Amino acid sequence: MKALCWQGKHDIRYETVPDPVIEQPRDAIVRVSACAICGSDLHLFDGFMPDMHHGDIMGHEFMGEVVEVGRECGGLQVGERVVVPFTITCGECDQCRRGNFSVCERTNRNADKAAKMFGHTTAGLFGYTHLTGGYPGGQAEYVRVPFADSTHIKVPDGLSDDQVLFLGDILPTGWQAAAQCEIRPEDTVAVWGAGPVGLMTVLSAQLQGARQVICIDRVPERLQMAAQIGAVTINFEDQSVVECLRELTAGRGPDKCIDAVGLEAHATGSLDAIYDRAKQAVGAETDRPHVLREMIYVCRPAGVLSVPGVYGGMIDKIPFGASMNKGLTWRMGQTHVRRWTDELTQLIADGEIDPSFIITHEAPLAEGPELYKTFRDKKDGCVKVVLRP
Repeated sequence: MKALCWQGKHDIRYETVPDPVIEQPRDAIVRVSACAICGSDLHLFDGFMPDMHHGDIMGHEFMGEVVEVGRECGGLQVGERVVVPFTITCGECDQCRRGNFSVCERTNRNADKAAKMFGHTTAGLFGYTHLTGGYPGGQAEYVRVPFADSTHIKVPDGLSDDQVLFLGDILPTGWQAAAQCEIRPEDTVAVWGAGPVGLMTVLSAQLQGARQVICIDRVPERLQMAAQIGAVTINFEDQSVVECLRELTAGRGPDKCIDAVGLEAHATGSLDAIYDRAKQAVGAETDRPHVLREMIYVCRPAGVLSVPGVYGGMIDKIPFGASMNKGLTWRMGQTHVRRWTDELTQLIADGEIDPSFIITHEAPLAEGPELYKTFRDKKDGCVKVVLRP
């Protein structure tokens, strides 16, 4: 089969790889009908995430048709359409029973390696480094889905691939980012980043009842999308984020702040951004936490910081004293996808949400390597890429 494979920093290739086969009784094989390039994939593309191996198959946002099932894969039948969450979940461990699916205790086949890095293992993830299991990803013609009886979302009849594809990652990620804030009707919510996750977060914060949602970015096409779905926008290249947020909140600051950017944050003319890039260049820091610092500074005392943006390692110069003295609550983590998808699937079926509005580029899988560059560089108005194997 064909797949997009990681061959080094800034080197994604369309290659022929072995077809997947059933390895365990709870496995299924899915023929991929649609997959997407996610902002988290760019962290691999740019070489910021450790323990990628040459030839690893990329992608963790995909869906398709079940073509084969293992003998213990109950509840799934050949021919069914499914969206596959990026988090692989056993459905049986203590964390899964609590709904904490992104920290499933059984699905990371490199659990010892993850525990050395993080203190404990996290769930296995598709297409996302050997720290999370080294599972082949979904930017391919076929995928083996481990624990498929619990790692799937059935697609209701009548819904298109474009409507449901993002149930596997960015839609529940945006929803969880907002839910972590416990939004009240009087709240102002500020979202850093108007990429795919940021836009899903803006939409989710509105649906969860925020009085005002503010979105911060510098890419005009993305800010325009955010405005079209009802956000007040700030372009940080020509506006002061601190001053704008002060004006928009009558000096109080946002009640809830959401980092939908993560480890590759940009800043214009900022001393801390120059500092981060210098430390990153010599390997003294892995991530750029400009957004975290800014959120701590502007958030209203007793507010909440929600962090769906991915971080991979070490960060520096975090004003933790300000966070502590202002009484800020931090909530973060990879997305517990299956906790949210029943509700979100129903909202899509009812016409309350149509996530397909963010798709700007669709192409065959073979064009994936070039579209990685287009997406990374935000060229041609690129917000979200969907690939068709």
